[in-house]
Amino acid sequence: MTKKSRRTHSPAFKAKVALAAVKGDKTLAELAQLVDVHPNQITIWKNQLLEGAAGVFGHDKASAETPVDLKALHARSASWRWKTIFCPARSPRRAC
Repeated sequence: MTKKSRRTHSPAFKAKVALAAVKGDKTLAELAQLVDVHPNQITIWKNQLLEGAAGVFGHDKASAETPVDLKALHARSASWRWKTIFCPARSPRRAC
């Protein structure tokens, strides 16, 4: 028995199938048989399309991500690195 490799679908193909599912001209089973994809996968693509459709027309200011303070992040990373490099756990002098 040979191992079946995974199929990867392009974003354009996913969008085309999801739009066809949203239109509703064919049933989900007919569409799945036509494009040779499982009906559950088509439903997932359709839901992703509907959830992401609002992003096409602009971003909501309330849902915008807060900017990350890189200086504080780098300072915290540097202190962590110093402690892990120069303060081993079994050191006789645990000054850290």
